Amino acid sequence: MGLLTVGLPDFPWDTLTPYAERARAHAGGIVDLSVGTPVDPTPDVVRDALAAAADSPGYPATHGTPALRRAVVDWFARRRGVPGLDPAAVLPTVGSKELVAWLPALLGLGAGDVVLHPATAYPTYDVGARLAGATPVASDDPVRVLTGEPGGTGGTVRLVWLNSPGNPDGRVLGVDELRAVVRAARAYARRSGVPVVVASDECYAELAWDEPWAHDGVPSVLDPRVTGGDDTGLLAVYSLSKQSNLAGYRAAFVAGDRALVARLLEVRKHAGMIVPGPVQAAMVAALGDDAHVAEQRERYRARRAALLAAVTAAGYVLDGSHAGLYLWVRPAGGPRDCWETVAWFAERGVLVAPGAFYGTAAAGHVRMALTASDERIAAAADRLRA
Repeated sequence: MGLLTVGLPDFPWDTLTPYAERARAHAGGIVDLSVGTPVDPTPDVVRDALAAAADSPGYPATHGTPALRRAVVDWFARRRGVPGLDPAAVLPTVGSKELVAWLPALLGLGAGDVVLHPATAYPTYDVGARLAGATPVASDDPVRVLTGEPGGTGGTVRLVWLNSPGNPDGRVLGVDELRAVVRAARAYARRSGVPVVVASDECYAELAWDEPWAHDGVPSVLDPRVTGGDDTGLLAVYSLSKQSNLAGYRAAFVAGDRALVARLLEVRKHAGMIVPGPVQAAMVAALGDDAHVAEQRERYRARRAALLAAVTAAGYVLDGSHAGLYLWVRPAGGPRDCWETVAWFAERGVLVAPGAFYGTAAAGHVRMALTASDERIAAAADRLRA
């Protein structure tokens, strides 16, 4: 099956165009909260590292430099509660969206294989399954699906996507929830006779707002309390776009099961999927400096507080949103189609993303990004309070 025949959905953001035009017509201009693209400066420590590595005439290492893989290992131990990660089990990627989209294909999935993903989710999990010719299945209870008989989903589950903290809803999975999924996946693999990969997209982990996550941190699927000391079949995906304002660098990585990472590495060598050398050097600097991450987190905390107060005053309710870059909101007065809510905000010059972009289960909500300048967030808050 070719890529042009896999039945990909239309690119959803194109449908926002008329609402963006309406928001731009506001006297104070548009406040675009529809896409979570960072707007704050890339930290000096990162830019300096990039510039110092700019003389880069040779091909970079697909596996990443030893310094980069060691920086990831040290970061996992220091920030994520994952000590002793094998540097060989780390692989840089060209942003995290690239890996999400291509992981099913890189793992060799195809017809008859099932990819589980959250019911309210970033659409690329679904798209990645379709690109590989596999079947995407949305479920917020992967343990229930995995404890059923293999084939009950119309195929054999081969990949389970977790997203914690979740985009768009900011849901955080605790250690017990993560461990239950891992155990269920391993039991399913024993019954079906085929391996099951559990991949956890964790790129908002440094942006936790509510307890216990704000104090204790967001747990990783590679946490020893989850894995029992065995990373077999497990991958954690992470991006520096959010915590370090590096979306333009396409700086991310995957880590976990050494054998799986080695398999991904071999395919990526053949396909030329390589993070540029200067970007690898910039990643080392970013991963080694916690101060700029704390500073950026406080920026988002202040914007979140200002926007949340105005949204609540305007008659909306916050759901989830325990961590991450978004407010996941719905009208307080009862169910309403998300496009009506999008139109309501657009009349006030504020562009938000409809929940329909994130699955049928999300059709009553809208997503509001915190990635706008302080001035634009203040403008949106003033309009909503008015």
